[in-house]
Amino acid sequence: MSHVVIVGASVAGVKLAQNLRSEGFTAPVTLIDAEDDPLYDKPPLSKDYLSGASSAQDIAMTTADDLHAREISTRFGVAATTLDPAAKTLTLDDGSTASYDVLVIATGARARLTPWASLPHVHVLRTRTDAEQLRGELVAGRHLAVVGAGFVGAEAAATARKADLRVTIIEPLGAPMGRAMNTEVGGIFADKHRREGVEFRFGISVERVEPVGQRCRLVLTDGSTLDVDAVLLGIGAVPNTEWLESSGVTIDNGIVCDSTLSAVGIPDVYAIGDVSRFSNDRHPESVRLEHWTSAADQSVLIAHNIAHPDDARHYDPTEYVWSDQYDWKIQIVGLTGSDHWRIVGDPADDRFAIVYGVEGQPIQGAVIVNWPRALIDSRRSVAGQAPTEELVGRLRSLLEASKAAV
Repeated sequence: MSHVVIVGASVAGVKLAQNLRSEGFTAPVTLIDAEDDPLYDKPPLSKDYLSGASSAQDIAMTTADDLHAREISTRFGVAATTLDPAAKTLTLDDGSTASYDVLVIATGARARLTPWASLPHVHVLRTRTDAEQLRGELVAGRHLAVVGAGFVGAEAAATARKADLRVTIIEPLGAPMGRAMNTEVGGIFADKHRREGVEFRFGISVERVEPVGQRCRLVLTDGSTLDVDAVLLGIGAVPNTEWLESSGVTIDNGIVCDSTLSAVGIPDVYAIGDVSRFSNDRHPESVRLEHWTSAADQSVLIAHNIAHPDDARHYDPTEYVWSDQYDWKIQIVGLTGSDHWRIVGDPADDRFAIVYGVEGQPIQGAVIVNWPRALIDSRRSVAGQAPTEELVGRLRSLLEASKAAV
């Protein structure tokens, strides 16, 4: 019987183990993770868990007892350090080894650091421990600097403002989430943050951080300084692949996979979640997706491919990610960020959609705020490659119908 070893027990790894059992796979399955207690969901870390509104139990994905009831073995608190694909063996940092028939690498990514990341009151936000440490800084009236205005930075800034902190975001681009949406669309979300009291420093970055008593002084690239009580680094993530450097696995900002998510050139090895870089017909240039939904969808596909190796499926996702900021639920479908976009609705009404695509060509993607029906239509249109103008027209009709019903 084939023994499946999964290295990494966050959402991708845990859901894969569960989905293997759902597929009727009865052979041994083992989950390995460096954290002592890795079985928690990560999206709440920058929101309800950071604020204290959710407990550790609230964000648990499952428990070790639940996994063992499904006959899924766990080895937590021990990290994989080397891989020998020829011998199909892992070496772990406690000196032990683990043999496999099929290996799935789900080691995820870690927060990108800076030379001053280890200073007091400087934080990252990637794990539950990170969130607990940052939560201790969220005291009303204090000043938090957020370096980087991607999703994690923007969400944490919103959480801090709701806790009545002064918040300054420092971002080299001209808008929050500008890489995902483009700078012009990101400006809509910058305006929302400003209305909630966030201050921005766009077009600059941090040169260094210096401790000043119990506070931090940020020296910015424009020569100015900013004194704050705490700093959150939100400058991206780095795939956890260093332990594979001598294995022969192809690494290029992630593990290079084919469209079935098999590691290129290495038999019986898959990669899943944040660490997986894949290509397919829609993504001829390989891409790595750091989204909860992608990890969950990939776990379904790989579980099928392991349980039914003669019926391998190919990963062809319709990208989806969400973000909660203040009273806005932001949902993103497909590929966004191009300069060709139109807005349906008014941000002042707290309900609108941004549609990306060239008129007469298939829609590329959409950003939807507080509009569930528009999300349904957008996901269907992106998946079906409907013409851009078709979705714009449908959303306008929906908007007019809803106004008429009021």
